[in-house]
Amino acid sequence: MSGTATNAMDGASVLARLMEQARDEGADVLTLRAMTEEASEVGAQRALDRLGLTDRQARHDLDEMRELLAAWRDAKRTARNTVVAWMVRIALAVLVLGMAVKFGFIARVQA
Repeated sequence: MSGTATNAMDGASVLARLMEQARDEGADVLTLRAMTEEASEVGAQRALDRLGLTDRQARHDLDEMRELLAAWRDAKRTARNTVVAWMVRIALAVLVLGMAVKFGFIARVQA
């Protein structure tokens, strides 16, 4: 399990224990759930604020970043495929040249 998943499970178990403890001390379960949901919303908003993703352009910025990342991956794939294709062509050219030398075609052309 990843560290993030483990931390989330630890947080969930701590939250469950705290809710159980508060219920045992007389707190209403619905109130506790509402508080938990509100705290989650506040925490999510705080995280978005820290990442600078709270303005109107945030969705557009994320979409643009995804497009740029996709273009970068496509460019890497294309470059890799091009390099491999050229390496195969060079290898085949060397092979044909070697065969020409071995069978004496080069000597016949020079003569």
